[in-house]
Amino acid sequence: MHDNTYLPDHFLRHIAEFMPSHLSMEAFVASCRQPLRRSIRVNTLKIPVSEFVARMAPLGWQLDPVPWCETGFWLTRSDESVPLGNTAEHLCGLFYIQEASSMLPVTALFASEQTRGDGMLLDAAAAPGSKTTQIAALMENRGMLIANEFSSSRLKVLSANIQRCGVTNVGMTHFDAKVFGQWLPETFDAILLDAPCSGEGTVRKDEDALRNWSLESIEEIAAVQRGLLESAFHALKPGGVLVYSTCTLSLQENQDVCQSLQEKFGDAFSFDSLADLFPGAEKACTREGYLHVWPQIFDSEGFFVARLRKHHSVPNTMFKPGKLGKFPFSPLPEKEAGPMLREIEGNFGIVPHGQLFGRNDEIWLFPHAFEQVQGKLRFDRIGIKLAETFKKGYRLTHEWALAYGHEASKGCVELDAANAREFMMGRDLWPEQDAGTGEVIVRYQGHPLGMGKWVGSRIKNALPRELVRDNNLFNA
Repeated sequence: MHDNTYLPDHFLRHIAEFMPSHLSMEAFVASCRQPLRRSIRVNTLKIPVSEFVARMAPLGWQLDPVPWCETGFWLTRSDESVPLGNTAEHLCGLFYIQEASSMLPVTALFASEQTRGDGMLLDAAAAPGSKTTQIAALMENRGMLIANEFSSSRLKVLSANIQRCGVTNVGMTHFDAKVFGQWLPETFDAILLDAPCSGEGTVRKDEDALRNWSLESIEEIAAVQRGLLESAFHALKPGGVLVYSTCTLSLQENQDVCQSLQEKFGDAFSFDSLADLFPGAEKACTREGYLHVWPQIFDSEGFFVARLRKHHSVPNTMFKPGKLGKFPFSPLPEKEAGPMLREIEGNFGIVPHGQLFGRNDEIWLFPHAFEQVQGKLRFDRIGIKLAETFKKGYRLTHEWALAYGHEASKGCVELDAANAREFMMGRDLWPEQDAGTGEVIVRYQGHPLGMGKWVGSRIKNALPRELVRDNNLFNA
């Protein structure tokens, strides 16, 4: 029980004005004071759900399905001595720690038959990456996903989570999301706008979330949300689908924002009912067909989800192409790309999929769909950095190992728990096997931890320094 959870009286009076009559204020307050159930989402880019469940059962993990996400589970562990983020399975990117309600928007996006995994998609407010990686998994790393984040301080964690989860089809951008309607009109097959909000629904994990709550601040945030939603609508192709979501409860940031778009563009789009999104969804469904998730309904965070379908174009007074500098990458010539890909296949049994581009001493693997937006947008990152070159060849990267290492049929060293722990602590290894030569993918129970290189009978550790852990790792 979070007895110190701050729930100001003026906030509760505000909530009482529009809480559905079948819900009680007492249950709402009691729920807000309860800690959240821990939940995770299995990363199917690396492991099937059934295999993950079987793998974790002997470790005493009780996994109870989240009804609105086929890969989501509420988690109870019999042994909590190792932090969840320091488990081997988390370090290998087999799962993402994600609140159950936040899995809803992506489920709603992909429940539409219009959302295809090989299309051009946008996650307009992406950090820290829970929904970005969820989308990428449903896309199966096909097509292209633009993951945009306005906050500079959150870009690094977004990039780290994308890499850990083995995502290869993302282009990261750093803009106010209002630019997409201006620069890329009618470009995207599907868009997720998980909008910045007042965070009223997050009080169960942050007891001070409402410390500075006021009606005035809600109105200010709602104005921003309206601008973001209108821009996203312009960026959506006719026939495309857009999901608008928040982790807040007030009508001003949810129903009213949706209504403002309807008033502006009329029959150019319609909202889909989400009442049948999953068994029990009707408990949170509004008369408009939105999901307004109060925390006491599903014992979760508060959340709001709406899905619209664009029927035809509308006049776009926003359009104003962005100014781009010189693109710093060049396609890798076939005489360089071909031999490199054949060598990777020969050493590891894998053929990386994508287009090879070079920049200075770096070689990058871009999604094939990148050509659709090339020259229209400035990116912070595109795809993955495959290798770094030097005078006598190239060195494959850690992120390449995380993305492709579980598929490798050769060129791997399988570690026991003790050596895997040593590797994650940044130490070189002396595995009990015959020494090899050259670069190797270092794996634990079939899943990659990173890259190493044989030096005599020792494997030199190539784990990036920022990923080195120094204590309380998974049991050896």
